[in-house]
Amino acid sequence: MKISELGNFIGARCVQGDFDDGDILCAYTSDLLSDILGNADEGCVLVTIQAHRNTVAVASTKDCPAIIVCNERAIPVDMIEAAKSERIAIFETSKNQFIVSGMLYDELKRGGAMT
Repeated sequence: MKISELGNFIGARCVQGDFDDGDILCAYTSDLLSDILGNADEGCVLVTIQAHRNTVAVASTKDCPAIIVCNERAIPVDMIEAAKSERIAIFETSKNQFIVSGMLYDELKRGGAMT
């Protein structure tokens, strides 16, 4: 699955669409930025409720191509601007992290991205 297909797949709205499209190979779900820094694989899509500029900084450090903000969290303008400058897509959804993570896991496993 491509990043550009992510919104339709999980029922999310893209709020920052200036990104380089590519294949999604993995995802990581966490709300602790230190956990993401320590444990997320490079290039994973980040699933979280952390809607602030620091989330973008962490995603950039881990080369995450996209952030999915769950639970209808309001996404501030400075987060969107930071993501635009880093070319990281941001999606917002009313679904919770469990649902989004399960959907991504099933799709990535079916597509052979996860072993």
